[in-house]
Amino acid sequence: MTQHFGKVGVLFGGRSAEREVSLMSGSGVLKALQSKGIDAHPFDPAERSLAALAAEKFDRVFIALHGRYGEDGTLQGVLEQLGIPYTGSGVMASSIGMDKVMTKRIWLSHSLPTPRFVVLDSKEATAEELRAVPDELGLPLMLKAPHEGSTIGISKVTGYSEMKEGFTHCAKYDDVVLAEEFITGRELTVPVLGAGRTARALPIVEIRAPQGNYDYQNKYFSDDTQYLCPAPLDDGLTKRIQSLAVRAYNALGSSGWARVDFMLRATDNEPFLLEINTSPGMTGHSLVPMSAKAAGVSYEDLCVEILRSADLDLAQSENWKPV
Repeated sequence: MTQHFGKVGVLFGGRSAEREVSLMSGSGVLKALQSKGIDAHPFDPAERSLAALAAEKFDRVFIALHGRYGEDGTLQGVLEQLGIPYTGSGVMASSIGMDKVMTKRIWLSHSLPTPRFVVLDSKEATAEELRAVPDELGLPLMLKAPHEGSTIGISKVTGYSEMKEGFTHCAKYDDVVLAEEFITGRELTVPVLGAGRTARALPIVEIRAPQGNYDYQNKYFSDDTQYLCPAPLDDGLTKRIQSLAVRAYNALGSSGWARVDFMLRATDNEPFLLEINTSPGMTGHSLVPMSAKAAGVSYEDLCVEILRSADLDLAQSENWKPV
C-alpha cells in the first residue's frame, strides 16, 4: 500500500528562528510515516549539505521545516532543481505566503477581508512615522515581523508610548515591520488540503489562550490554552469562513496543504484573514492534526495524505534528468 512512495526524506530542523518547533513537527511526522511502513528517513538541512540531500536519492520529501530556508520558497527551489517531489506549495506560493505584507496585498486584490495595515522600514522609520501609526490604525494594534512565524517577532501596542519599544523588538527580525489593525474577537484557524478546485477546508479550530495571549509558550508548551474543534459557530458562518479560507489559499496559488488564520470580529461576526502558513506545525499541540482528527482523519493518515500530494511545481522536459 505504501511501497510506491519509495525512499522518503523528512526535512526538519533547519536554520530559522522556528527550529525548535520544526524539530518537534518533523519527529512526529517521521514516526507517523514509519508506523505506516514507509521507508522514511530524517534530514536536517542545518546539519547536512545540499550535496548530501542530492546524494540521498530521495523519491520524495515531506517538508516539516518552518520559517525561513524551509517555508519561504528557497528550499522548494532547490528541490525543483534536484527533481525531488515535495509536500506543500511551490516556489512562488511558498515565498508569497511567507511574506505577510505581500499576502495581504494579494488578498486585497481578490477582495478578501484583512485588517488595515501600514508597512514601516526597520532601519529608516522616523519617530514621527511611528507616532502616526496609532492615529491611522487605532489602538491597540499589532506589530509583526512579516517573514517570521510561530508568534516570533510580534508585539501588541496598547499606547503611543509602546510604539518605539514594540517596533525595535520586531525590527530585529526583518527589514520591514508590519503594523496591523487589532481585531478584537475570536481567534480561528482553518486547515486546507488539496489544490485548485479540489482544495477543501477541514473543521475550524477556535483558540482560547489565557488572557487572550496566544504567544510562543501558550502555542506550543502550555496546557492552559483551550482549543474548540469544530469551533462553536452556526452552520452559515462556518461555511462562510471555510469558503474564505479556500479562496485565500487559492488566491496565493497554494497547494498540498496549509493553514489559514482568522480573527472573527466580536461586534458583528465579520471574519478577517490574518496570514497563511504553508508548512504548518505538526506537533502535539498543533492545529492541523487537531482539525483532521475532528474530521475522522488520524495523525498518521494525515501525514500519508500530505505525502501523497508531493509533486514538483515546474514541468520537466522529456530529456531532463535529476542531479
